[in-house]
Amino acid sequence: MSAERNETEAVIEHELRVAASPDSVFDYFIDPAKMGQWMGEATLDPRPGGVCRVSPCGHATMLGEYVEIDRPRKVAFTWGWEEVLFATPPQSTLVEVSLTPDGADTIVRLAHRRLKPGAVAGHRVGWDHYLARLALAASGEDPGIDTWTDFDRNVEDLRAAGAFRAPELLLISLLGARRAARLQTVARRFL
Repeated sequence: MSAERNETEAVIEHELRVAASPDSVFDYFIDPAKMGQWMGEATLDPRPGGVCRVSPCGHATMLGEYVEIDRPRKVAFTWGWEEVLFATPPQSTLVEVSLTPDGADTIVRLAHRRLKPGAVAGHRVGWDHYLARLALAASGEDPGIDTWTDFDRNVEDLRAAGAFRAPELLLISLLGARRAARLQTVARRFL
């Protein structure tokens, strides 16, 4: 990847410690059942070019493909939403996860690249929410029911983080993410 960055692109970075080995944590990014424990229902084909499709909290679906698999050190995949959310179309951004052993634990570093500035807030709060769940699941603890499966709670947390422009929030609040996305797609054809 080039050292230069487009002025219209942003990166968010997260770092956390997980009480598990890198090999164990790695599985939570490539195994659909384990991904389901912390993020949501997943269809995964963990090989370069393979599908990476996840439905966090069940309200919207991320579609990407694996770019790099280097067990147990690194996994990278493209990311974007099937629905029109956060100005992030399918496969338009890149998520890179590095796993570094630290004693019996793992330092997880996640960088989400090529985000449009308006998409940063929503993705930052999303990764905050889901990486905390990853830390619990990969450590052998039960992360519990995802509080974001409650649609109103999910929208409120995203709104509080500044993730939506007012019209987008109104549409999603009234119609739900999938119906709002379809309405936005139709409207773009005529505007």
